[in-house]
Amino acid sequence: MTQTSKQEDHSHNYVVLTKKIPQLQPIILTAEALVEEDGKSFGDFQAIICGKTLEDLNDKEVMKRFIEKAEKAHVKIVVCGFSLKKFKVNKECIPEELEVVDNGILHDFQLQKKGYLSIEL
Repeated sequence: MTQTSKQEDHSHNYVVLTKKIPQLQPIILTAEALVEEDGKSFGDFQAIICGKTLEDLNDKEVMKRFIEKAEKAHVKIVVCGFSLKKFKVNKECIPEELEVVDNGILHDFQLQKKGYLSIEL
């Protein structure tokens, strides 16, 4: 039964796990190219940010530019809640457009189990 539903779903879904906020630039450019290439079969694209780099989420100007570009490219930026706690980043201080998940690495694996194509930078 699961096999049939997977075959019926023709969308291409992507997830990228990164430990560096500046990597969002090439990630977004890649998503833009895939939107063109995939056309109607383009599905979901998530960029998961984990690690010490989350301390830089407080730079509202830099993040605003990335968020605007990501939204235009249909990229959802996801933040690792475990890393937020570990590096003592206040969840209330990060841009509201970012989705926080409990564990970014686990979220990545869960998406891979759903058939997402995945890469780590």
